[in-house]
Amino acid sequence: MKNGKYKGSHWETRREILGKLKMRGALPSSTMAEELGISSMAVRQHLQDLQNEGDVLSSDVSGGKGRPTKYWELTDHASRHFTDSHRDLILDLLENMKHSLGPEGMDRLLEKRGEGQIETYKARVDPLTSLLAKVEGLARIRSEEGYMAEVQADGDDICYLIENHCPICAAAESCAGLCATELEVFRKTLGDEVKVERTEYLLNDSRRCVYRIRPSP
Repeated sequence: MKNGKYKGSHWETRREILGKLKMRGALPSSTMAEELGISSMAVRQHLQDLQNEGDVLSSDVSGGKGRPTKYWELTDHASRHFTDSHRDLILDLLENMKHSLGPEGMDRLLEKRGEGQIETYKARVDPLTSLLAKVEGLARIRSEEGYMAEVQADGDDICYLIENHCPICAAAESCAGLCATELEVFRKTLGDEVKVERTEYLLNDSRRCVYRIRPSP
C-alpha cells in the first residue's frame, strides 16, 4: 500500500483502516475499533476524514431490531492508496505491443510470461507437502507481488485463494489475456492433481478475485 501524502501515526491508523476495508470489505466502525485497539470515536473521525476525501462511503444495514448499523467500504477513488504498477506506462506499452505483435504475438508473449511465473512459483511451492501449505505458499508469493492475498480453508479438502487487490488491474482491463494466463499459471503451479476455479472476479464487478482449489475428482 502506498504511503500517500500523509505521515506519522495519524496516517498509519488511516492506512490500517484502508487495509482492513480492502481485505475484508464493508465493516462497521465498532469492529475496526476493536481490532485496532482504539476507541470507536477515533475510528469514526478517521472514517469521516476519509469520506471527506472521497475514499470511503457508508450505508445503513438493518439487523432486525434496533437502529441500523452503519457499514463502511472503499470507493474506487481509494485505489490511489494501493499499488497500481505505473498504470499509464503499462497501458501505453500494452497498446503498442498489441499493435506491433497482433493477437497471435500477444498470446505468445503472455504464454512466455506465464512460463516464467510457473517456474518461479513452483520453485517455492513444490517443496511444500499438503495442498493447504502449497496454496498458502502461493498466497505469500502473490502478496509479495502486491495482491494482498490470503487463504481460507473449507474443511479438509477445499481452500480458497483470495486476492484483495490487483496491482495490474488497469492492464488486465486492457488485456484480458493476462487474467486467462494467470488462472493457467495457478493450475500448472499446483499440478494436475488439483482443480482451480475462479469463483469471484474483480473485472466482473466483484471487489476481489477468489479461486476455489481442491483435489481433482
